[in-house]
Amino acid sequence: MSNRREFLKKAGAVTAGAAAVATTLAAPAVKAQNKTIKWRMQTYAGGPLADHVVKPAIDAFNKAANGEMVIELFVGDQLVPTGELFQAMQNGTIDAVQSDDDSMNSPTAVRQFGGYFPFASRYSLDVPVLFNQYGLNEIWDAEYSKVGVKHISAGSWDPCHFNTKDPINSLADLKGKRVFTFPTAGKFLERFGVVPVTLPWEDIEVAVQTGELDGIAWSGITEDYTVGWADVTNYFLTNNISGAWIGSFFANQDRYNALPEHLKTLLNLAMDSSHYYRQHWYWGGEAKLRVHGTKLKLTSIPDNEWAQVESEARKFWEEIAATGPVARKVVDIFKQYNADMDKAGRPYRYS
Repeated sequence: MSNRREFLKKAGAVTAGAAAVATTLAAPAVKAQNKTIKWRMQTYAGGPLADHVVKPAIDAFNKAANGEMVIELFVGDQLVPTGELFQAMQNGTIDAVQSDDDSMNSPTAVRQFGGYFPFASRYSLDVPVLFNQYGLNEIWDAEYSKVGVKHISAGSWDPCHFNTKDPINSLADLKGKRVFTFPTAGKFLERFGVVPVTLPWEDIEVAVQTGELDGIAWSGITEDYTVGWADVTNYFLTNNISGAWIGSFFANQDRYNALPEHLKTLLNLAMDSSHYYRQHWYWGGEAKLRVHGTKLKLTSIPDNEWAQVESEARKFWEEIAATGPVARKVVDIFKQYNADMDKAGRPYRYS
């Protein structure tokens, strides 16, 4: 029995030592496998707006990723100017972006359709239907794959209205107004005498106060209140040039491809949650603030006069379509979709 106890003690010590050696040898591989993937994402939105349009989704992703991956979020112009977002993502300076194609200077044939393409949509639900049921997802995926970027998903934001220092009651009132807006929207609005102005997002409020800007055509009324623009302008025009902003989540293609499949799935779910949040946040907010908001007085341009703007938009579509086959295909989808909605009638279209 004495010999047996001694044997077992020695055997235990050997086993423990072997296990320790095995653990030590295996440690580097285990550590490598458990290394946290870190991404940097920059949004187009400034701080107060980012708290709604992206931060909840990124916070949820980081929590659900459980240490396997962390996305560090940066707000508009924090790391690079918004106009350089695409280039920074493409070369890997940042890993992912939330923006519209137009603002980030996308070098693709779909650039002008991001943001506010005039009258492409009437309601926020038009955007996900266009992408998921009418073929825009496939077009965006193909165009971004050519330039080393992954188009993760597109969603809708708020409609495009004017908030201004002076009242707008007719098209004539738009003439000469210096307005902060998106590149393609600005190009269209020039037809009505608007002077588009490009400035960093964080400078807009001060530019209105100093008189550098007469107004803003960058959002709906929810954002006007959220980011402080309702504090420096006096009027909100109920007519809009688009029913919803088209924005997307993008990632550097190599960084996205390197993710394990379950993290790709989790990322897509987080992006979808962001799209869903904006649907109800904007839809409810736009109505509530028109009715209960106290900072902006509502004005309107008569329907028969505003019809001129809608008619001019169709001419603008054809000019854009003439720039190339991809643009032609996208414009044709917009035309088909809007024709279908018109024929479907209520509640899809009321006029």
